[in-house]
Amino acid sequence: MSPRPFRVGLTGGIASGKSTASKFFGALGVPIIDTDQLARDVVEPGQPPLERLVERFGASILTPDGHLDRPALRTIAFSDPKARADLEALLHPAIGAAAEARSAEAGGIYQILVIPLLVEKSLGTQLDRVLVVDCDEELQIRRLQARDGSTVEEARAILNAQTSRAARLKAAHDVIKNDGDMSAVRDQVATLHTRYLELAQQART
Repeated sequence: MSPRPFRVGLTGGIASGKSTASKFFGALGVPIIDTDQLARDVVEPGQPPLERLVERFGASILTPDGHLDRPALRTIAFSDPKARADLEALLHPAIGAAAEARSAEAGGIYQILVIPLLVEKSLGTQLDRVLVVDCDEELQIRRLQARDGSTVEEARAILNAQTSRAARLKAAHDVIKNDGDMSAVRDQVATLHTRYLELAQQART
């Protein structure tokens, strides 16, 4: 049996640039397991997690064609801590199982697992390394406004519902600073790629 790939958990606050960093790793041939994508996959029509969400939150979270209305569900979840806890309890086991299955299939010397709630859910013990994409909170707010059309108040509420920037940085083995300079992010990824290849080889010996 081949050894399990070295696994790096990539995390960061909303709109910090996780997708950008993961794309640069992917361009270097690193398998990327994106739990946000898995979260979308497990709530496709006909999937049991979607049925359980409708049982808990009602049919108002569905679009007319039976898909999950993400903005509607997000509005409910971020306005009520109990609703958010219920949402996570319904979805996270299915996402975790899908991530393990995808990791086993993906191979590679090392893998990047994109996990937005890595620190909140204390998932670092399941990984070999924690990589945080970090940026100024005011920049996160501006990106959220541009991306989702959020108001400043809505954007701040989303940030406040997540763990603090300081807590994420404390949990990090490595940090990518993303202030909007894509070439700088790519250079940081390239440096980390070399380091992770070394660590992965060491872990195999």
